[in-house]
Amino acid sequence: MRHNQSGDIQRFACKTCGYWFTINLGFEKVQATPQAITGAMQLYFSGESFRNVQKFLRLQGVNVSHVCVYKWIGKYTKLMSEYLEKIQPQVGDKWRADEMYLKVKGNPKWLYAMIDDETRFWIAKQVGDKKWIEDVRPLWREARDVAGKQPHTLITDGARNFGIANRKEYYSRYSAKTTTHIKDIAFNGRHHNNKMERFNGELRDREKTFRSLKTEDSPILEGMQIYHNFVRPHMGLDGRTPADAAGIQVEGDNKWLTIIQNAALGMNVEKGKPLV
Repeated sequence: MRHNQSGDIQRFACKTCGYWFTINLGFEKVQATPQAITGAMQLYFSGESFRNVQKFLRLQGVNVSHVCVYKWIGKYTKLMSEYLEKIQPQVGDKWRADEMYLKVKGNPKWLYAMIDDETRFWIAKQVGDKKWIEDVRPLWREARDVAGKQPHTLITDGARNFGIANRKEYYSRYSAKTTTHIKDIAFNGRHHNNKMERFNGELRDREKTFRSLKTEDSPILEGMQIYHNFVRPHMGLDGRTPADAAGIQVEGDNKWLTIIQNAALGMNVEKGKPLV
């Protein structure tokens, strides 16, 4: 074993040449153990602040700063995002879209999100300055690119920009690939947006802790999307994750570790690097 202040890592020796090496896929040249890093990510995205995560790690004998925790999240969120964007989820034909208020550098912004009704998979997101007149067509385009299709039905509230985006991107009188936009939400059992409101509540609970993002392209939003889709079990899906429901299986109890190692493995293969 290799012992240091951050934990122990297994060392191996080649019986042929006697060369000693470690297998630390995805966590090379990092002093903390994979368990400490993925544990910090789980704590943060499930609701703890950076400083609370730091305090917890110190109780486990891992002496790092809250800034280090933030850097871990930025580094591994980028690694996982580049890997996961190549995997297409098998979502249904009914989607939902809505907006949620948040702050970026203390300034009011709006987070637009598109999710699948059946699997709860968070398909796409966009940060905008306005609520009613923001051009949200990039959200429509990203969702279509991620899913590889457009839905048969899209449920939103009565926001004018949603209707414009749907007509511009998902509607054509000359094509059979046309999305029916339901914008008149009624609570009579016919149509409602409760699933989207539940999704917004999940994000609001997390947003209370960090209060304000530093930039619109913050890795925190990307990490929240990964956490929602691939890590967090949902009661509405019988304890499965949206990724499970969308046909993407992530093995193991520590899903953060599985995704990071698969992402690192894919990068090493693409660059032609040896795995050890």
